[in-house]
Amino acid sequence: MVSGRPNGELDAWFRSLMVTSISEKGQAGSGGPVPTLSGWKDLPMELLVRIISTVGDDRMVIVASGVCTGWRDALGWGATNLSLTWCKQSMNNLMISLAHKFTKLQVLTLRQNKPQLEDSAVEVVANYCHDLRELDLSRSFRLSDRSLYALAHGCPRLTRLNISGCSNFSDTALIYLTCRCKNLKCLNLCGCVKAATDRALQAIALNCGQLQSLNLGWCDVVTDKGVTSLASGCPDLRAVDLCGCVLITDESVVALANGCPHLRSLGLYYCQNITDRAMYSLANSRVKSKRGRWDAVKDGLANLNISQCTALTPPAVQAVCDSFPALHTCPERHSLIISGCLSLTSVHCACALHPHRAGRALMANHAY
Repeated sequence: MVSGRPNGELDAWFRSLMVTSISEKGQAGSGGPVPTLSGWKDLPMELLVRIISTVGDDRMVIVASGVCTGWRDALGWGATNLSLTWCKQSMNNLMISLAHKFTKLQVLTLRQNKPQLEDSAVEVVANYCHDLRELDLSRSFRLSDRSLYALAHGCPRLTRLNISGCSNFSDTALIYLTCRCKNLKCLNLCGCVKAATDRALQAIALNCGQLQSLNLGWCDVVTDKGVTSLASGCPDLRAVDLCGCVLITDESVVALANGCPHLRSLGLYYCQNITDRAMYSLANSRVKSKRGRWDAVKDGLANLNISQCTALTPPAVQAVCDSFPALHTCPERHSLIISGCLSLTSVHCACALHPHRAGRALMANHAY
């Protein structure tokens, strides 16, 4: 709360505005007494925030922020989540004009269909939105290292950062960011070929030990050196996407299997240097966890993409499937993806042997 008004009083104010009719005696439709409103200027700041929150449209929030000083101050205090994905043009200028009004933002989504955002807008965000925790800059092809340096200085509390498709960032700028944003838990670097190098991954492993999700899709300069560093420095990794990282070998998978006991999702699409050794390391990691070598892992791998990994053989992949009950090849719950591997068509999950069990599981899922 901003002004210290009791919640009951705020509820009464809110009812007085939202009900469709009020009786002549000042009784709201719900039956309780309500205050008399003499104008919008009398509304408490907390109530202004609550009204706007019922709209559910970020465009209306932006319009409201320009109505008057009171509305602007209220939104600046209460708005913590903002998305401009609907903006088809002039997103850069709009963000520059808005940032100083939304200083309490914690989640900001600036995803674009076509490049609009420039460094100037990100720098303004970094100057005003110091509480920012989640930021989506995906497909911002115009951004340069200036943006990462600004975020490093202005938004040290970041926990989720999506810069997928931002192909102009360098590994030097990314390393600098990780030195200051050490609370990162989710990082999407898909397509960031210049930024996602082994040198950058070593810095992430050194600085961001809480990391849980990392997308390195199509970062084709990444090698085993970078991935093994991640596995040792970020033991809490749950999801790793290495799709299109054509230089990695079994060493990367072995390191992840041994160093990341909570791994739930692994993408190896088109990693054609992966062999049976990698699969057996994953299967054996489950055995090790059961023996108590690591903390207990309830389900282990639940998603594995090995499409186009043509060197794999059925016995090795079957061993992984048998070790992790959450991996499925059946159409209803497809989570072991083997498309493009004609030699693996004989691999099956437990549902293939017990179709009635699969039916029960599917019904249970639909119940929720």
